[in-house]
Amino acid sequence: MCYTVPALAAILTTFMRSSNKRVPLFWLMLMFYGGALFGIIDHLWNGELFLISENWAKDLGLGVVITVAIILAWRVVLFLVKKTPELNSHLLIEK
Repeated sequence: MCYTVPALAAILTTFMRSSNKRVPLFWLMLMFYGGALFGIIDHLWNGELFLISENWAKDLGLGVVITVAIILAWRVVLFLVKKTPELNSHLLIEK
C-alpha cells in the first residue's frame, strides 16, 4: 500500500499539469510515478498478495514518507537550477 500515496500524488499532479504546462510540474509528476512504480515492484518482489501488506497503516505511513522525500528532492533540483543556470539546458526547467 505504500505505492498508493505517491500514485495519488502523481494523478493529482497530472491533473494540475493539464491546466498548467509548466516543466517543473512535469518532473514532479514523473518522480511521483516512479515512486509509485517502485512501491508496486517492492510489494510484488516481497510476495505480498494483492499488493497489500499485513501492516497497512505502517505501509501508508511509508507512502507519505516516500512522497515527502520526492517533493524534497524535486525542490533541491529546482534550487540547484536557480543557483546553476547551465543546468537548465540539461533539465529543461523554466526559470
